Amino acid sequence: MNTDEKRFELVEKINRLRKESNAVILAHNYQLGEVQDIADFAGDSLELSRKAQASDADVVVFCGVHFMAETAAILCPGRKVILPVLEAGCPMADMADAESLRAFKQEHPGSAVVCYVNTTAEVKAESDICCTSANAVEVVQSIDEDREIIFVPDQYLGTHAKRRSGRKNMILWPGYCPTHARILARHIEQKKKEYPDAKVVVHPECRPDVADLADEVASTGGILRFARNTDAREIIVGTEFGIIHRLKKENPDKVFIVATEQAVCPNMKLIDLPDVAAALEKMSPVISVPEDVRVRAEKAVTAMLDLK
Repeated sequence: MNTDEKRFELVEKINRLRKESNAVILAHNYQLGEVQDIADFAGDSLELSRKAQASDADVVVFCGVHFMAETAAILCPGRKVILPVLEAGCPMADMADAESLRAFKQEHPGSAVVCYVNTTAEVKAESDICCTSANAVEVVQSIDEDREIIFVPDQYLGTHAKRRSGRKNMILWPGYCPTHARILARHIEQKKKEYPDAKVVVHPECRPDVADLADEVASTGGILRFARNTDAREIIVGTEFGIIHRLKKENPDKVFIVATEQAVCPNMKLIDLPDVAAALEKMSPVISVPEDVRVRAEKAVTAMLDLK
């Protein structure tokens, strides 16, 4: 049996199992192309959790990393949430833990904690409000300007929000995304020399000097919209390589240039089609959040969702 035949059989099996178990398959924009293609929905982490919340599926198969499946579990109590590869983690999320945050809050009484959705459920439970890379500026602006803000864990997204909001009283946790940190200003400068007519769009998890070179700084969803709406035929993309698959599918008439081949998240590439099939067949690994943590974390997520 050749590779195409094996893939066809796997897809058939996944489709059968998803129907039998009333499952919805979600894939983050950074996942392998074959996983994005089999998903019911592809998108960013919170967008996908909201898709799960709105669906009538009994089972949520989240093809992403651990904190994303946790967020789905927070928003979908009573549903079975499955992460096909349990080892798929997020180094940035691991840079902030609940115990350290509690101690830091005691040193800064009265501060509001804004946590990026790229955090553990326990950190969300210690926070006042969540944010995404798309709405970090709006979330920061929603907090009383006299109140100090602790921004966890991404210092670069925090810098972006601080710049755009004009806030001065923000304390930035020293976390970062190792994948986005590998994108350097010299990479953008070199690509601009090679493609002088290209537009540059980068993720706000990038370093500030990289953001300074971009025509647009946007979340993964924002990058997709930018690509659709720009008149430019060539676009330099500063984020994880996986998004190129969807960009090419949606914009076959445009050329996408990765800022650097080093911008690959190994955790986002752990899940493949056999893993999805195995997860549906075994109904595991299941991601759960203790109810007391889930309820407190849900308040932080809901506070963000309730923003107008």
